[in-house]
Order: sequence, then C-alpha cells, then structure tokens
Amino acid sequence: MAGLELSASPGDRLALAAVLREGLQRHASDVHLTVGLPPVFRIDGELIASARAPLDRDQARNLIYELLTPGQQEQFEEQWQLCVSLSLPELGHFRLSVYYHAGNVEAAIRVCPLALRTPQELGLPAVVHKLIEKRSGLILITGPTGSGKTTTFNCMLDMINHQRRCKIITVEDPVEFVHQNRLSIIVQQQVHSDTRSFSQALVHILRQDPDVIGVGEMRDLETISTALTAAETGHLVIATLHTPDAAQTMDRIIDAFPGDRQPQILTQLAASLRGIIAQQLLPRVDREGRVLATEVMITTPAVRTQIRERKVSMLRGTIETGRVDGMHLMDISLRDLYQQGIITYDTAMSHVHTPEMIQQSGSTNAARRG
Repeated sequence: MAGLELSASPGDRLALAAVLREGLQRHASDVHLTVGLPPVFRIDGELIASARAPLDRDQARNLIYELLTPGQQEQFEEQWQLCVSLSLPELGHFRLSVYYHAGNVEAAIRVCPLALRTPQELGLPAVVHKLIEKRSGLILITGPTGSGKTTTFNCMLDMINHQRRCKIITVEDPVEFVHQNRLSIIVQQQVHSDTRSFSQALVHILRQDPDVIGVGEMRDLETISTALTAAETGHLVIATLHTPDAAQTMDRIIDAFPGDRQPQILTQLAASLRGIIAQQLLPRVDREGRVLATEVMITTPAVRTQIRERKVSMLRGTIETGRVDGMHLMDISLRDLYQQGIITYDTAMSHVHTPEMIQQSGSTNAARRG
C-alpha cells in the first residue's frame, strides 16, 4: 500500500490539514497530537507548541480515528499501537503512529518528503557514490532515532534508481517516501499491508528476481540472517540499524545470534559487509537547521580480518587510519564541524567518544582568537 487516502469529514479534514500545513510551513519533521496540549511540532530537533488550543480526550481520539479505516481502528484497539502511511494529495505523505497514553488515543505524525535531497545537500560523505556501485554485499546505515537514517536510505536507493537498470525491492514499516520508476524497476512493500513481517518479506523477495534489496530496519535475528544470506548470494542489500557507530553495530549483529552460530555469522559478515555509515543530526549554530555528522567504515582486508576474528575493539583504530579508503570516525566529523563553526563546543562534547579531541580543538580555537 503506497498510502492511505484521508477519509475524514470536511470539518475534521480542514482542522488536521491546517495543522499539517502549519507544520510543513515551519519545516517540522514531526507533528504530535497529545491530550492536554496543543499540536506540537518538532523543528530542528526541538519540540515547539503551536498557538492552537489544547486537545481534549474526545477531540484527539475523533481526529485520529477519522484517519483510520474500520480495520485499522480494530487493529489498533487489539494491539494498542498502530503505524500506517497517510497520503494527502494537497499536502504530501505522512507516517501516522497511533498509541495509548493514560488511556487516551494520541499520535505522532512524521512528515515525509515529497522530493529527496541530493547526497551533497544532505552532507553525506563522498564514499557513498562508490558504495552504491557495488553489485552485491551489505551496506548498513546506522544511528539513533531521528538521525536521518531513512532519508539516507531513500537517497541511496534513489541514486541507484537514476543510475542503473535493475530491480529494487524494499520492505519498510511504513513506506515514508514513494519512489518512481526511473532507470530501475522499484517495488516497495509495506509491513502489515503488503507483508506480515520483515523476515517473511525477505524470504519471498529473494524469489522475485531482485538486484537491490532495501530493508527499512533489521529488527530481529531472522531479518538479519536473511539479509546476510541475500548479500552473500549476489544481491546488494541496503539496511538500517539502531546503533551509534561501526563497532557497536558489529556487536549488535553478532550478539543477536546464539553462541554456537556466532562463528558462522562472523564469517558471513566478513565476506558480505561492504560498509557502514553511522550518523547523527545535530543543531547548527551558524544558521537554522541541523547538520549531519557521520562515521564511515569500509570493509578493507584489515577490517575483514578484525570482523572474522571478532577484534571489534580494534575497528576504531583501523577506521582512524583508513582515510585513504574513505573512512573516518564520528569524532573527526564532530571536530571538523566544531572547527568550522557549524556546531557549538557543548554540542560536540555531548556526542564525542574521545573528549580530548574536541578539548584540543577548543584550545586551538581560543589561541587563534587570542
């Protein structure tokens, strides 16, 4: 399902449309409908309340329920949570996450882009262009919630879609950006409407003659295992994972498997992994908006050996000395952004792994100013 058409009554439709339009005008990434509060926008990572009246229990429930089909309402009441796509022709595409809070029905609405920005506009490292040229293997995009993983995921798929004649199949929960067929054929499957789960979808996708497989999130052992198998068997797999850096990504994947399977997984990872892009979105100080900080690990022979032998603690050193291969640590990205005056000292210090790196930069900057 590409998206749910809004089916609210005219009054409710106008009310919600006005809130979403305000969110779009203010460049909000999310809109929150919470009982006792007016609609709240997340703008550049900060929560900012609108000037509208607070929502009471019935208003919030009615407004949200008008967006759901009877089947979706029933599913929500059975499972107590729901995530669906919402399409408004005059406004765009949204992700609607419905949940209970103190017995009240509330929602978080993610604003999905109508158009994708280029890798340069996003601030992605140049090595991304080389990664998407791979014909097989696993590329991971990692970071915390709200770090722009889905945006990078869709940007990379869009690059392939414009550059290569191939078949791209994705499984997402839910679909946040609807791609058009360019040079490639692109099929987007949504969990709970087109397929029951990520792992089930991946098994069937392998039978649909894909060249590139996009996995919106590697959530469990079955999904990780099937993605690794797909990457080993001649497919390029691009997936996201909720981990902060390359080393913790390795540990997260390996620890998802029981001990007796881990040697096999280490071998598979060493053979199939092509690279990891870890990212964070940070508030800018030079102008409005946020800026992307990244860590990049490319699977060189040295990295491959360290993965196979599970010497994860050595990966940071290899990344630090691997600039010629397109690698860099998150700390380097943070230091550069701070030295360029794009983020503050406090922002850099709150995200850095080795504080001394930023402290030394701070001393150097102070000496220059002096």
